[in-house]
Amino acid sequence: MLHHLTQPIAAAAPSRRTFLKLTAGAAGGLLLALRLPGQQALAAAGDSFAQPFVHIRADNTILVLSKHLDKGQGIATGLATLVAEELDAAWEQVSVEFAPANAELYKNLFFGMQGTGGSTAMANSFQQYRQAGATARAMLVSAAAKAWSVPAAEIKVSAGTLSHASGKTATFGEMAGAAAAEAIPQDVTLKTPDQWVYIGKSFPRVDTKAKTRGAAGAYGMDQRFDNMLVAVLARPPRFGSTVATVDDAAARALPGVVDVITVPSGVAVLATGTWAAMQGRDALTITWDDSAAEMRSTDAMEAELADLVAKPGLKAHGHGDAAAAMAKAARVIEADYQFPYLAHAPMEPLDITVLFDGSSATFWTGSQFQTIDQMVAGQVLGLTPDKVAINTLWAGGSFGRRAQPDSHYFVEAALIAKTRLAAGHAPQHIKVVWTREDDIRGGYYRPMMRHRVRAGLDANGNLLAWEHRIAGKSIMIGTAMEAFVVKNGIDETMVEGVSNTTYALPAFALEVHATKTPIPVLWWRSVGHTHTAYVMETMIDRLAKEAGQDPVAYRETLLKDDPRKLGVLKLAAEKAGWGAALPEGRYRGVAVHTSFNSHVAEIAEISFREDGTVKVEKVVCAVDCGIPVNPDAIRAQVEGAIGYGLGAILRNEITFTDGEVDQANFDTYQPLRMTDMPLIEVHIVASAEAPTGIGEPGTPPIGPAVANAIAAAKGEWAATLPLSRSGLA
Repeated sequence: MLHHLTQPIAAAAPSRRTFLKLTAGAAGGLLLALRLPGQQALAAAGDSFAQPFVHIRADNTILVLSKHLDKGQGIATGLATLVAEELDAAWEQVSVEFAPANAELYKNLFFGMQGTGGSTAMANSFQQYRQAGATARAMLVSAAAKAWSVPAAEIKVSAGTLSHASGKTATFGEMAGAAAAEAIPQDVTLKTPDQWVYIGKSFPRVDTKAKTRGAAGAYGMDQRFDNMLVAVLARPPRFGSTVATVDDAAARALPGVVDVITVPSGVAVLATGTWAAMQGRDALTITWDDSAAEMRSTDAMEAELADLVAKPGLKAHGHGDAAAAMAKAARVIEADYQFPYLAHAPMEPLDITVLFDGSSATFWTGSQFQTIDQMVAGQVLGLTPDKVAINTLWAGGSFGRRAQPDSHYFVEAALIAKTRLAAGHAPQHIKVVWTREDDIRGGYYRPMMRHRVRAGLDANGNLLAWEHRIAGKSIMIGTAMEAFVVKNGIDETMVEGVSNTTYALPAFALEVHATKTPIPVLWWRSVGHTHTAYVMETMIDRLAKEAGQDPVAYRETLLKDDPRKLGVLKLAAEKAGWGAALPEGRYRGVAVHTSFNSHVAEIAEISFREDGTVKVEKVVCAVDCGIPVNPDAIRAQVEGAIGYGLGAILRNEITFTDGEVDQANFDTYQPLRMTDMPLIEVHIVASAEAPTGIGEPGTPPIGPAVANAIAAAKGEWAATLPLSRSGLA
């Protein structure tokens, strides 16, 4: 997600420290943060970028503060790895906590604000966290050299211990207080790859033990405070509806119900517990004003998109004269693709706890966009951002759901707390909980999209022209981010994966229609690539068939100028045994795609069950994401991304009847079953390139790889998702 936001300042990674601030930590610890070059010019433009803190405690533990939310992707472990590497710490002495909401100190260098998304966490932190570790190490060495009256060059550091040939030794904790008083080095040297102990190796995640034991307080849903109230909201059954009238007498009469408050998004029932709040909500009688609501059913929404892609749209990208080239084509291959709305459905639905006393506020939640959440909550409460504290907690999944331009669940919590205080109630903790049904029906979906593609071929099957139209709701238009990221009316998240294709298309034209509907949409794991990769890769497969060529060989020709993408394609084909005979009833399909600056090729091997539904037996994947900081974490992310994408193409869809969402829970919005999960092989390209994203890039290729395997069996490419609509799942 948010890949487009990474472009303005993603060019050169900083290589040395230019500004350092040192303060004494608790109990004689060493606490340090640093500012790196490349940010100096940005600071002159009114921005200030400060890097994460590394705290070496007197008890010899090392605390790494993660500026990024870990929602299951393992980034906390990755950032700890970078610090431990340059610090020469022992892995078991390192722990991680989430940094407070403070854009001045903890900005994502690619976004210009504190936030996690777009698979940028490792890419924008790789140099920073290593620099922090190396600087702390240099200061420890300097302190030891003074204490022992020996040259600093003679001091060795290994596994959290400083030592000298004279026999003198000290732990980091023993030397931390003295190190805090040392002069800040003007420069530090980072390790070269041949010196790495941790980077490139697989190590246990820092959160495994606590999560395995079910440690209290890890997640937002775990939060408990004395005298805490729980709020659930009755939200309108149609998007765009508002509250007309409320009869809350029956709700207020129920045991445990404390208050009922109407806010713009619905009616909140506050109670002493979650069950009481849910019962109170069920007892409400609400009349909704549907005058501005979305009243259509899914078929009408799809018909609108079909009409739009039949007409010229806003010119987005292109080169050459596609129309003229198309006119010369001996054959034209045309296809329309329809994609449904998709819910994120993380295991932990949205939840947030707030304490507001009129002059300051504190929130507890798995915040993904701390800077936006802090600012929006402050505006609602009449506070400056510095008076709004956010305690970021581990999140039980997100897939884009917690990265909100409008911070709507912060707004709900803030309004409820503000209303309670204004009514004369004493400040108390209030936890707003979304149920699974609230989550599935709550919107902020992956947009419904439609594509029309026309490819013109000459008499020999060679590609002459590619015309492409996309219609759907923009994620960015209408949000506070529109002014920054929508250029000439084009939201890049709608077209990414097509607009920047590296396939050698002789003449290319891309047009867009942005629709309007009250249904709120949001980035979903890999954003626009969720649909663009499917279209590009199935069309390329169709063209390979038209040309009478092998699908892998056909792609190799078109990707001759993209060596890294070509590299993963060849690696996946080699590891999958592409071209070798398959057992009877087995079929293969291939797809290769670049997203978030990472290159992924996947080859799906399928069979068909007796009822005709498809069973994905095996997926062989090759990934090039630059330096693999933790190979095990990369494999886990790719496996999860494949499973997530596979669930979406098989059965997932959000549909509407007269404007109301048809799905409510996992019985109607069906997740991937264990029986659906294929055997997965992940092959990681050895690379010296800077790390790139890995949380999302594994998702886009799985859909087209499966579709292409189905086409290998049946000769037809599924153009409407999910596959269950065609009886294939």
